[in-house]
Amino acid sequence: MVAPAERARHLKVIEMPIPGLFVLESPVWSDERGFFREWYKREDLEASGVNFPIHQANLSMSKRGVVRGMHYSVAPEGQAKLVTCAYGELDDVIVDVRVGSPTFGRFEIVHLAASEERSVLLPAGAAHGFCVTSEIGILSYLLSSPFNAAMELEINPFDETLNVPWPLSGEAIVSEKDAAAASLTERLAAKELPIFVVGAS
Repeated sequence: MVAPAERARHLKVIEMPIPGLFVLESPVWSDERGFFREWYKREDLEASGVNFPIHQANLSMSKRGVVRGMHYSVAPEGQAKLVTCAYGELDDVIVDVRVGSPTFGRFEIVHLAASEERSVLLPAGAAHGFCVTSEIGILSYLLSSPFNAAMELEINPFDETLNVPWPLSGEAIVSEKDAAAASLTERLAAKELPIFVVGAS
């Protein structure tokens, strides 16, 4: 087993091109029993200038080929998310849908695996989705504000304007709600997108 002194390594916070989006890297300790990973450490985030209060935690399980997304919140208090893969592997997709953002319409894809070191912290107002690439994938979410169904919206994950290259080997498994979701262009025209706030995470 790893000595406690060796666990003093800090969470690495990597800023991504989309404002407020970070990839977090944390050490993974493995032995014959399996592995151990510290995937969230508040003091390390705060030391990097990132404030992330936790108000809710969610867990979702999906099978290979499931596409969930692209979901976002328009709640006045905002809703940032910290996500990590707790089992299996998946491609996590973040789209900047904040009107006025310098990266509006841009997406980033981060591969997440339970046994690897990466997690993703996405800012309030970003749209989030993922596709499971292993037989089973479990995603763990920490939310900066409680879920509010009336404030939760979605953009079609197969919106041709976004053109996300989902890692699918066959037909996607997607909910009726996500499949029928509006496009980014339609949400923009209907004024159903969040507004970019400079300096907000």
